[in-house]
Amino acid sequence: MNVEQALQILKEEGYKYTGKREEIIRIFAVEKRYLSAREILQKMQKEYPALSFDTIYRNLTLFADLKILETTELGGERKYRFQCSKHGHHHHHLICLSCGKTRKVPTCPFEEVFNELPDFTITGHKFEIYGYCKECNQETHS
Repeated sequence: MNVEQALQILKEEGYKYTGKREEIIRIFAVEKRYLSAREILQKMQKEYPALSFDTIYRNLTLFADLKILETTELGGERKYRFQCSKHGHHHHHLICLSCGKTRKVPTCPFEEVFNELPDFTITGHKFEIYGYCKECNQETHS
């Protein structure tokens, strides 16, 4: 997913373009990690001082519903990141608990389990591995 693809999805789904929406999308394109609504608000308050947390949260929820953003729960808080790709292959993530950066896990550990469940229609699943990236791990042990 990139900025242009995300804006195109909004347009195709009938949502109007706003500078705030584009800025939110651009932040995710630059950061390439999970971010909370609070972090987005902090990054945007200089340019949009009257911007509310509710506006940010509503837009993040919309973007997640439109599959522009992925969501996860970290430290009791919902966090968001750019969808890896518009029509990408199935994969999972390693997630750094310190900086929020992610790395793809190219295989699915559940494929064998799915084959053992012939009488159940699986519509989706999520698998995330939490820990610390090399950079954050070095910082905590220096």
